[in-house]
Amino acid sequence: MNSRSRFVSSEPLSPERQNELNEAYTSGASLKELSQKYNIDLALLPSHFQSPKLVVFDMDSTLIKAEVIDELAVEAGIGEKVKHITERAMQGELNFDESLKARVALLQGLSESALQKVYERIFLNPGVEECLKTLHKHGIKTAIASGGFLYFARLFAARLRMDFVFANELEILHGKLSGKIHGDILNAQKKADILNQLTKQLHLNSSQVVAVGDGANDLPMLRAAGLGVAFHAKEKVQNEASALINFGTMETLIDFLGISREG
Repeated sequence: MNSRSRFVSSEPLSPERQNELNEAYTSGASLKELSQKYNIDLALLPSHFQSPKLVVFDMDSTLIKAEVIDELAVEAGIGEKVKHITERAMQGELNFDESLKARVALLQGLSESALQKVYERIFLNPGVEECLKTLHKHGIKTAIASGGFLYFARLFAARLRMDFVFANELEILHGKLSGKIHGDILNAQKKADILNQLTKQLHLNSSQVVAVGDGANDLPMLRAAGLGVAFHAKEKVQNEASALINFGTMETLIDFLGISREG
């Protein structure tokens, strides 16, 4: 632990608690263990971390309270079969590209109208709207980089007034899903590439960039950012992230970043 790194939480940490956390972390306790021990959301801000100018979000199970492909599978009558594959993929047990191709293939023949039907029943995760509004008040750019689907990512990005959106495009022929992805698959490495691309495009450095996600395919993106935030994430992600939100809502991100909610 760098001497200038510091712990932050959704609640102010007393000097005594800071010392306890520092000593435990230096002795080998992980961020996840400390978060669980004290029942608090916790971030370890690196010494080089600066005021953020860009936050890149995963979509499924991060911004929204669903895995879209599982919801589409429900419409196709194969919900449980696809949900099982999705869970294993998000845990990092399966190759993401191959598992996505397999799941999308099972959706072949599903009516295009099912997409809007699914969108209308998906909720944003608690605190997401408030978090995004606060980020925008402070002039911080926001993006979706999703291994999910562009149809939904565009709708949620527009609703949340986000600046950039990237996701996989479902191929639709004659009003039905073909069972294929149009173009290259947006996978874990592509997410990191997008973050790096936006960082360069906005003339930033990585220490000004935050990434937020929950699944194993978010890890390269979280590693590439100045601060990688695991949001109610899979265990593999929590083991590597530099910030953990396990108890609170997405508004906890605002507390981690030390941003005023008043703007």
